[in-house]
Amino acid sequence: MTEITPESNSAVNGDDRYRAMRRVTLVGALVNAVLAAGKILLGFVAQSQALIADGVHSLADLFSDAVVLVAAKHSSREADDEHPYGHGRIETVVSVALGLLLIGVAAAILIDAVSRILEPERLLAPSWIALAAAFISILANEWLYHYTRAVAQRLNSRLLLANAWHHRSDAISSVIALIGIGGSLAGFPMLDAVAAIGVSLMIAKVGWDIAWSSLQELVDRALDEKRVERIRDTIMAVDGVKEVHALRTRSMGGQALVDVHILIDNPRISVSEGHQISEAVQHSLLHKIDEVNDVVVHIDPEDDEQMAPNRYLPLRKKIMAQLNQAWGREFYAQSIQQVVLHYLNGKISVEVVLPLALVSQADLVRHSLQSIAKEQQHIKQIIASYRDAQ
Repeated sequence: MTEITPESNSAVNGDDRYRAMRRVTLVGALVNAVLAAGKILLGFVAQSQALIADGVHSLADLFSDAVVLVAAKHSSREADDEHPYGHGRIETVVSVALGLLLIGVAAAILIDAVSRILEPERLLAPSWIALAAAFISILANEWLYHYTRAVAQRLNSRLLLANAWHHRSDAISSVIALIGIGGSLAGFPMLDAVAAIGVSLMIAKVGWDIAWSSLQELVDRALDEKRVERIRDTIMAVDGVKEVHALRTRSMGGQALVDVHILIDNPRISVSEGHQISEAVQHSLLHKIDEVNDVVVHIDPEDDEQMAPNRYLPLRKKIMAQLNQAWGREFYAQSIQQVVLHYLNGKISVEVVLPLALVSQADLVRHSLQSIAKEQQHIKQIIASYRDAQ
């Protein structure tokens, strides 16, 4: 097996990635801090439960911004001895935590709103100030969503994309709050609490989607079929690759890890040529697919996907001991320059390299080697080749 270590590709490097994530998150945190404080304060002043719920949503986003900053800093660190695949899982774990946080916030808002509907005397009567605050919140959060989403796509960051959807969910919750507040001002006081329930359900849905997708990543779920097929096509385009099997993929913090077995088109090539093909596969994946940052390639001389016929064949030390004993006093024994073993189809083919000086006795050599091959349990054939002494 040839293990390929990551090398730089066209994706953003760790330091630049962290700086970009920090910048966009700090902007979001500043806006969310103002919105959270403003909506919660004005919600109490203007007597709007929907606006208070919307403010709590912004407060959750503010907390998530802080967690994103911590996760971005640590997940962007380079791989080390204790974390040979990097620290991308930190981003995944934090995404799960953010999803669960949103679900918890949604549950709190839902319980409070339902209790007020069941006790109408506790319903709030919002004023026009709450309506204006909800409208401003919609504009601010929709801008934050588009800004954060653009950066998330450039960095291929699941965590940052989750945070972008927090901003979008806050904008949508503000729309629901706006409708509820407007309805309450129009003479339907229960609509404010109903809007709060709508906000809570929406927050819970977003939280569930974020947590579930990140949990799938934690259990090493494969990339989607379209991305896997692109990886397969990229490998098949490499010269020397005949087939691809045992292709395994998984995500880690917005990046992809790939393990693959490739069947080469000539089973008798040298180790160095096989390694060169694996290097070409690695280079192609890392430079043509930005999200791929780690590749392990296993070279197969024949298709072993269904079975491994060579698994129990003896290795060189044992085979050479048998051969040395078998051809012991043959006239060519001391002239053997190299012995090449090919493990194919459950048998071993042996190539004996001899000096050109013995080519005149090729028939004698061939008969000797054929007789020896018949006596060996695991050997299919022994052939001789001749070349100038090095």
